[in-house]
Amino acid sequence: MDDAASRRTLLKAGLAAGWLGLAGRARAAWLEQNFDNGWRELVPYPQKMPLMRITTRPVHLETPFSQFDRSLITPNEAVFVRYHLAGHPLDIDPDAHSLAIIGAVKRPLTLTQADLKKRFETVRQTVVMECAGNGRGLFEPRVPGAQLGNGSMACVEMAGARLADVLAAAGVLDGARQIACRGVDQPALEQTPAFVRSLDLADALRPEAMIAWEMNGRPLPVLNGYPIRLVMPGFYAAYWIKHLSQIEVLDHVFDGWFSSQAYTVPDTPDNGVPPGSMPAKTARLTRLKVRSFVTNLADGDIVAAPEGRLALRGIAFDGGSGIRRVEVSADGGAGWRQAELGPDAGRFAFRPWTLTLDGVKPGPLTLMARAAANDGQTQPLLQPWNPGGYARNVAERVKIVVAETKR
Repeated sequence: MDDAASRRTLLKAGLAAGWLGLAGRARAAWLEQNFDNGWRELVPYPQKMPLMRITTRPVHLETPFSQFDRSLITPNEAVFVRYHLAGHPLDIDPDAHSLAIIGAVKRPLTLTQADLKKRFETVRQTVVMECAGNGRGLFEPRVPGAQLGNGSMACVEMAGARLADVLAAAGVLDGARQIACRGVDQPALEQTPAFVRSLDLADALRPEAMIAWEMNGRPLPVLNGYPIRLVMPGFYAAYWIKHLSQIEVLDHVFDGWFSSQAYTVPDTPDNGVPPGSMPAKTARLTRLKVRSFVTNLADGDIVAAPEGRLALRGIAFDGGSGIRRVEVSADGGAGWRQAELGPDAGRFAFRPWTLTLDGVKPGPLTLMARAAANDGQTQPLLQPWNPGGYARNVAERVKIVVAETKR
């Protein structure tokens, strides 16, 4: 059996088992996500380690947060999975799958993965992929939607062709304003709108925008968009269309439901409104907000601090301007100490940081990390509320207990 056939067989068997609740060991393990009703079962799916299952159909899996302390790059098997439509593919032949470039172009194109590799320069970038609802379950008051912890993010190296090169080959006509992108996943019901996302042409032509076929040096996992997906570094993952099959160049603004009504936030300076209220005006959510996390400690940990010293490490990222600094508070935000930034893997990647606290005493301790980006963004200490639970970026609190040191 060749690789493609093996992949198809694996996907069919694995997804079918997953939908029946039979994938892997029954009730192998559970993790809690630090909010009410936040227990999640760890379930293995094809090409994936056991991930936290949010929903079964469509498949929605979240990465255990401890993974982000193990390496800067998120392994393929640990990368979260988020589908919007239940009709996602069970059988993909990479040789038969094609991408159509249509609409306001001089030369409509039909390209297979092999065509993309042959006709266009291959580029590689280390990028953060984050779901717009990452951390939604932590909103207070709670909001509807998938109740996520902070595991719907990843830092991966993508390889593929520049979207701008592909559009240039098609010859975009004067007057074009947007592109509308879709994959082969389909709604289960006729009345459900197709998952089509649009981008302003100026964003589509950014040099970092890609059509990727490889993640971390290997073919994309099927559940992460095999054989090709759109990659928009610095943008929330809702724009990163999986199983990309069509790009339509438009001379107008696309008004499909998933572009005009989904993934919008209050059009206010902090994208927030008073809890429980609806915004008078909304704006499309595009770029990632600056975030940072402590990764080596978790809520409820009981730790030792020999000689009053406690080592911390974590990650930070933003929408592409890069991280200027990370600060840490150990007193609820009254005082802050600057952390040391680690190696820079690129302005779209996780930026590691470290700090060792001195004079730490036994007892409860609340840690907070906040990052500042080169574009001037900083993390708030209180989370602005929005009805979609999008774009959370508050300085998260990690409550631990420092144990007495034995003499």
